[in-house]
Amino acid sequence: MRIISLNAWGGRLHEALIDYVRQADADVLCLQEVLRAPGADWGWSIYRDAGLELPQRANLFAEISAALPGHDGFFCPTSRGELFNGDSAIAAEFGLATFVRKSHSVIAQGLDFVHGGFSANGWGEHPRPRNAHCIRVVSRENASSLTIAHMHGLRDPAGKSDTAARAKQAAALVALVERVWPGGEGLVVCGDFNVLPDSETFAILARLGLSELVTGNGLVDTRTSYYLKHGRFADYMLVTPEVKIARFEVVEAPEVSDHRALLLDIG
Repeated sequence: MRIISLNAWGGRLHEALIDYVRQADADVLCLQEVLRAPGADWGWSIYRDAGLELPQRANLFAEISAALPGHDGFFCPTSRGELFNGDSAIAAEFGLATFVRKSHSVIAQGLDFVHGGFSANGWGEHPRPRNAHCIRVVSRENASSLTIAHMHGLRDPAGKSDTAARAKQAAALVALVERVWPGGEGLVVCGDFNVLPDSETFAILARLGLSELVTGNGLVDTRTSYYLKHGRFADYMLVTPEVKIARFEVVEAPEVSDHRALLLDIG
């Protein structure tokens, strides 16, 4: 089984991103920073916040779904706000997306907020709402089961250091996983955690028997050349001992976001 985790960056590198998800051959694709705007035209829109303007793909979820016809897609919104096409406002939702190859059966799942709650009338105050999605899948080829969870950790304008909110977030992620994962079989937890490698987040997740693969393999960078700030850690992937790792990679090329994809092949 191949699992890929990636912050999609709202589709800002749209063509490269779509090409990558088509060819990457993931069985389970875990994406953060995905938008959906049912009824809106496909194409570019603008996110505006406090003088900041960013190009976004308002229907990125639909575009990736079209690129992966052999997968089932799950969209998990955290908030609903406005994007803009000129002076016209587009109602859009922001959140996580999980794509599962149709040769794998989803036999259990959980979705919940790890920080805040759904914001229905705007993107929300900082730190904005965040959620996590956890699925248990069975491969039809060998009937083996595996639990996979991913999260987009809260972004604090003050930085990535530990806070009470981040500790509470990690505990909420553990609680969600425990609702789905039966124990005694493989567990993978991944995503853009928005924390530093020494965060107490990892001590909290270790209660599930998880070990972290990015720092565990001596890697020091999960950001691409599009990220111009200091502090190159954001994305992580953790596994329990039952997961038989055939390959783990922080993907350097192609660059499809300001985050690098994390790729895990399980033997």
